[in-house]
Amino acid sequence: MLTIPYPVIDPILIQIGPFAIRWYALAYIAGLLLGWRYCVMIAKRPPKVIDPAALDDFLVWATLGVVLGGRLGYVLFYNLNFYAENPLLAFALWKGGMSFHGGAAGVIVALYLFCRKRGINFLGLGDILVCAVPIGLFFGRIANFINGELWGRTTDVPWAMIFPHSDGLPRHPSQLYEATLEGIVLFTILFGLQRFTRLRERPGLLSGVFLMGYGIARIVVEFFREPDAQLQGFTHAVGLSMGQLLSIPLLIVGAWLIRRAQTRPAAA
Repeated sequence: MLTIPYPVIDPILIQIGPFAIRWYALAYIAGLLLGWRYCVMIAKRPPKVIDPAALDDFLVWATLGVVLGGRLGYVLFYNLNFYAENPLLAFALWKGGMSFHGGAAGVIVALYLFCRKRGINFLGLGDILVCAVPIGLFFGRIANFINGELWGRTTDVPWAMIFPHSDGLPRHPSQLYEATLEGIVLFTILFGLQRFTRLRERPGLLSGVFLMGYGIARIVVEFFREPDAQLQGFTHAVGLSMGQLLSIPLLIVGAWLIRRAQTRPAAA
């Protein structure tokens, strides 16, 4: 069966003794830093939601939300039984295991607390932030591909790959599907929309577009992605993967935000 050779890349970029710099960590750093600068650029344009300099402070809040929420989400949604028996390993971030839905919840909590403290419009700032999220998603999925993890289901398509540490069968490179849909496509859509001032004057509209766009992209890609081994019994029972189940509320909230933004007067 024809396959595309998997481009084996060492997950560790540099290692000096016990100290190692991993591509996965660099993906988080690149996503946060590039996303921060992109948000600053958007914030400088009307409508004025936040002083761009204040985003320097929010970067710390966002980082904590992503890391703590992402890890907690993985523990609760994807491997609760294991971490219930090994609670100390929940803090072993270097062993991997993060959840986008958990990270998103963590950032939402951080955003709410930050906006409440500074007197900033919650949805208005959220509309700025979601424009940058696809940047982090893109780098994160590329890092998943480099790590040879979260591979796709078995297939006979000509672009299938055989991933290391798998069963040796050709599989969909689902990490690249996600990098394309959740990263490039969603970024492009939001980039085009945020350039229209009249759309940003309707708080929650861009946030709704992001939530619906991500939800659709994730649900579609999950049909090509191999379910987590520890959840396969659960996914077979309900007929949906955990990623699909967690994305359904995003579609509902996203649709509500879009409807809400359309029916309320534009912000001054």
